[in-house]
Amino acid sequence: MTDTTTNTQADTARASELGVVARFLKATEIDTRMLGMIGALLIIWIGLHVISSVRLGVNPLDFDSRTFLTPRNLWNLSVQTSAVAIMACGMVLVIVMRNIDLSVGSAEGVIGMVMGFAQVHFLVRFVGLELGNPWIWVLALVIGLALGLLIGAFQGFIVAYLDVPAFIVTLGGLLVWRGAAWWVTSGQTVAPLDATFQLMGGGPAGSIGATWSWIVGIVACLAVAFALLNGRVQRKRFRFPLRPIWAETLLGIVTCGIILGAVWLANSYPWPIGIVNRYAAANNITVPPGGLFIAHGIAIPVLMAIAVGLVMTFITNRTRFGRYVFAIGGNPEAANLAGINTRWVTMKVFMIMGVLATIAAAISSARQNSATNVLGTLDELLVIAAAVIGGTSLAGGSGTIIGAMLGALLMQSLQSGMVLLGVDSPLQSIVVGAVLVIAVWLDTVYRKRV
Repeated sequence: MTDTTTNTQADTARASELGVVARFLKATEIDTRMLGMIGALLIIWIGLHVISSVRLGVNPLDFDSRTFLTPRNLWNLSVQTSAVAIMACGMVLVIVMRNIDLSVGSAEGVIGMVMGFAQVHFLVRFVGLELGNPWIWVLALVIGLALGLLIGAFQGFIVAYLDVPAFIVTLGGLLVWRGAAWWVTSGQTVAPLDATFQLMGGGPAGSIGATWSWIVGIVACLAVAFALLNGRVQRKRFRFPLRPIWAETLLGIVTCGIILGAVWLANSYPWPIGIVNRYAAANNITVPPGGLFIAHGIAIPVLMAIAVGLVMTFITNRTRFGRYVFAIGGNPEAANLAGINTRWVTMKVFMIMGVLATIAAAISSARQNSATNVLGTLDELLVIAAAVIGGTSLAGGSGTIIGAMLGALLMQSLQSGMVLLGVDSPLQSIVVGAVLVIAVWLDTVYRKRV
């Protein structure tokens, strides 16, 4: 009885020594690095908005349509981030295992060219499918997924079973796949792509509209509530420490607020006037004097990125394979002695990276309505930077999917903001490279303190 009382008093004393912020973070179990990255993202957004407003000579609080923080720009930003965020999910696993993949941008390019060639030439001229056939986009995507899987398996086999460093293998892949992308059509652009395939690129047709966006948002909020409740039940079941009720409630309210706010923002961006007028004429709709407002809603590529993020989060946190990946990254020798087939796990990680590169290629080519041999150029830099900025340690063993996706949003925000401000392309590359170096330095400092 005395020991129990003593321990309780000691815990109370230690808790009282913590500051208000520390107690809040401990109760909510919020990752401080994640919180810092969100803060940095907000600072970048506000900074770009103020600079763009000053440059245009308008009041930042007026939220002029040409400034950064507008529904139009943020909607486009979400679409532009999707492809990089998807590949960053795979890069997390690669880097966690102390490897690197420099070939993702080139793999994206060659896969995009093959899918485009399949739609425009192979499936129509050689297989005999008519243009507009509903199977064209499906078969093209299957061909792309098979190619991405083969590219990942090929590179993963060389890394895992032939013991060639991943840096060298993927550096060679960067050159090989970029050359192969040109070789598919001798450098010619392939366009236009299948109409259904184009939906994966976003745009007015590639969005789900206001009603379905609200439905998706409400379902997501219900899923958040269920996840919090189920997590609490599981903690009780295994006698793990429970978060205070107020912390659980606050997390649910904030998360749902962000989700519904994002839906409202997506629904605030209307279709262009020309498309609205054509849509109204085709459907015998009378356009009112003030114009017809039709919301874009959430873009399909954004939903694809969210789906990939959820699946990858489940794989990393809830499967044996995910635990093996982090165990190998933390201590390869110990993982090998524990009976983990490290070579096969390494190969599977590169195969996943190839599949995700295919999904990114589909989004990028669909968004442009064309496949070119320069598709995905320098995307490997953005993907690696997104993973590292998101908290994935180059030393291996640690990293999160949500962090990588936020890192992708941060990198794309910088790039989009610089385009909005009219910054020259070479200077954009300088900024991206500097941000990557700073992120690695911060990761080094963080690991030394931990």
